[in-house]
Amino acid sequence: MRAIIALEDGSLYPGEGFGAAGTQVGEVVFNTSMTGYQELLTDPSYHRQIVVSTVPHVGNIGVNIEDPESARVWVAGYAVRELSPLVSNWRAGASLDDYLRTQNVIGISGVETRSLVRHLRTRGVMRGVIAHGEAANDPPALIAQAQSWSGMDGLDLAKEVSCQTPYVWEEPVDRHWYTDSPLSKTQAQTVRGHIVAYDFGIKHNILRLLTDRGFRVTVVPAMTPASEALKLKPDGIFLSNGPGDPAAVTYAIQAIRDLLGQKPIFGICLGHQLLGLALGGKTHKLLFGHRGTNQPVRDPETAAVTITVHNHGFEVTEGSLPADVVVTRLNLNDGCIEGLRCDRLQAFSVQYHPEAAPGPHDALDLFDQFVALVEKCQA
Repeated sequence: MRAIIALEDGSLYPGEGFGAAGTQVGEVVFNTSMTGYQELLTDPSYHRQIVVSTVPHVGNIGVNIEDPESARVWVAGYAVRELSPLVSNWRAGASLDDYLRTQNVIGISGVETRSLVRHLRTRGVMRGVIAHGEAANDPPALIAQAQSWSGMDGLDLAKEVSCQTPYVWEEPVDRHWYTDSPLSKTQAQTVRGHIVAYDFGIKHNILRLLTDRGFRVTVVPAMTPASEALKLKPDGIFLSNGPGDPAAVTYAIQAIRDLLGQKPIFGICLGHQLLGLALGGKTHKLLFGHRGTNQPVRDPETAAVTITVHNHGFEVTEGSLPADVVVTRLNLNDGCIEGLRCDRLQAFSVQYHPEAAPGPHDALDLFDQFVALVEKCQA
């Protein structure tokens, strides 16, 4: 069946639909990952985004029950150059086409993805509509729908993807993928401490890695005030990834301000941006953001470079932070701030995803740094 992506500037990218039929509005972005589309699709940070894959051939490994990073698919739509007609992987339980159909998510294949990505890199990410079926036959109406959507600026999406009630996470990492796991080495049964993890759209692998390091983990909703988090008697606070405009998540910024200096804090992605805002900094929207598993990041203190996983469209604004906040990482492609540290308040964060899933494990040591910070404060 016919399908199409219509952008707010009137650009049209036709193709063939798969997955669910219908229409969906969202921010059209691109991801440069070569693998890991199931983890990408189930990452809550992609809520309200139509994701374009730059890898030309997608779907040959199907989907399985082990790899989702949350309980559902969050993308507003998925665009690929070529959808594999075959599934060839012993772990697969379904095809990508079937998976998106059961999740009521629209897919489009046969799109000139190279042209679309070059357009987004030049003009910036845009509001758009993905349509599959009869609605794809009315491009002017789709363009108008894209133009009428408010877009990501000023949009608080953390409350839409967050859990509604606190819960305890107990699953560690799969030993097949983490042969150097701390828990697999020691098989320690003693609990190292209690972590309260704020769910702004948290990925499962973050929780697995915290658990794997001996922590007892309680996940709390995004809107949890500091007083409620402290009642749980945590040894540390974790701030998760998530979608939307960080400046719009005012309740979380206030909660973090109230927690600073009371407990050690580690933030990732949206959590990094919220920490930057709570420390007195500002954030702004990037032209097309960073999304992929191959982003080079440099430590200005050691000059060490790691290849990291990214999914963000906003960044902490350079020069907006107080003097006692140190910039610990920089993106080698555009100089974007990728890490912060405030020793006085026992808090640090990174813009990228050290938990990967998918992606390289270069930055896993950040979880060990969090362990060291928690143990230092416990002592």
